[in-house]
Amino acid sequence: MVPSSRISADQDRDLQGLQRRRKHTFRAGCVLGVLLLLVTDSRWRTSNPHLYHLIEHGSTFLIVLCIMGRTWCTLYIGGLKKRELVRKGPYSVVRNPLYTFTIIGAVGIGAQSGSITTALIFAVASLLIFCVVVREEERFLAATFANAFADYTARVPRFWPRFSQWQDANELVVKPHLVRRTFLDTSLFLLAVPIVDLIEWGRDLRWLPVVVYLP
Repeated sequence: MVPSSRISADQDRDLQGLQRRRKHTFRAGCVLGVLLLLVTDSRWRTSNPHLYHLIEHGSTFLIVLCIMGRTWCTLYIGGLKKRELVRKGPYSVVRNPLYTFTIIGAVGIGAQSGSITTALIFAVASLLIFCVVVREEERFLAATFANAFADYTARVPRFWPRFSQWQDANELVVKPHLVRRTFLDTSLFLLAVPIVDLIEWGRDLRWLPVVVYLP
């Protein structure tokens, strides 16, 4: 990582604003995701139960991968995001590994429905949301770290990892409360499992109408 740049009061307010907008955008995305799950159902649930359960079980693996991946990233970033340019560990192969793992988790949540199409919708929607968020963050980083960030963006992809560039850190400054908070916050993704089960239960009782069946 490069040494931290001194952040002015205006930049600090901009940073806090970015973080608030990111949280609001993520919450809005969660609400839209639940609405989609409420009005759609998997075509495979009755026509091909084996495929349906295969997709459903695979989705749980993706959610767990997201939880573990985001927690792993937090070990490296140590609360320094946007205050120091972290370029080691997962940040050496992709510029936004936290978002990459979140997209994987979003795919897992969508796949809980047993529909590949729903999983792809969640993937595209989360990618579009993060593209907007990342552009704002990158403007902040470019203004804060200038040449160092320009070199970083030239070498390291935004979302798709380039594993050949892996560089590990010699040591890490770990902040346990941040690691714990990230793990607990991301573990909320597992709520998709009982939520989808409740939706399916309501649908079986004909309390919830199905607007579209998706493959």
